Amino acid sequence: MPQESAVYTHGHHESVLRSHTWRTAANSAGYLLDSLKPHMRILDIGCGPGTITADLAALVPDGRVTGLEHAPDVLDQARATAAARGVGNIDFTVGDVHALDFPDDTFCVTHAHQVLQHVGDPVHALREMRRVTRPGGIVAVRDADYATMTWYPEVEGMADWLDLYSRVARANGGMPDGGRRLHAWALEAGFTQDDITATASAWCYQTPEERTWWSELWADRTVASSYARNAVDGGHATPDDLARIAAAWREWGAREDGWFAMLHGEVLCRV
Repeated sequence: MPQESAVYTHGHHESVLRSHTWRTAANSAGYLLDSLKPHMRILDIGCGPGTITADLAALVPDGRVTGLEHAPDVLDQARATAAARGVGNIDFTVGDVHALDFPDDTFCVTHAHQVLQHVGDPVHALREMRRVTRPGGIVAVRDADYATMTWYPEVEGMADWLDLYSRVARANGGMPDGGRRLHAWALEAGFTQDDITATASAWCYQTPEERTWWSELWADRTVASSYARNAVDGGHATPDDLARIAAAWREWGAREDGWFAMLHGEVLCRV
């Protein structure tokens, strides 16, 4: 059975978790919500700090949600999120999407948000997700597509950020334009065209508060996270390069006319 071979580019620095804890089922899994029923058992792969996971648990009050994460340390925060919200039908475990430690046909829904772009074998991961999903159930996946990220104005250094991030992610074994590939990966994993509903949605940051939040977390991530270490250790950038790119993020965030959007691919695959 294949094991994870890619390196998670972002890691779990505070600047990364600042982004992850903003995510909700509404803003990150809206394409799935109409398919949920109160009794469902759900596996949430790559649950991180558990904000989406806890939302899903609240939407299936007669069911149960399991949050799975490859990095065990962040699960303390996920458990704290569930406890703070008073969600009891939830549990968390450490695991690898390439080798899920569950029997066949265990879950009604197997969900992964911003996961497949970071793994070594996304097609095998989808096969594993399909294996643990019951007949008639759903495999639901959403991933960003970095090549579609766009912004205004064209602050010097922002394009360098996107080029650098893409090189670091690919060197780590990831696929930063994974969002556009989900449909193809699902077909390769054995789903038929009739099984798959492929859609897209976007996040957009435009208000002063949104621009400040988004630019500051990326500025911090650029100089202080695992991504920063990977960039320097891999020979992709120097610390001075990273400082210059972080400054570009802050300059963009301070612009009154600033706007940033990012596209996501989505697939609902019927088992």
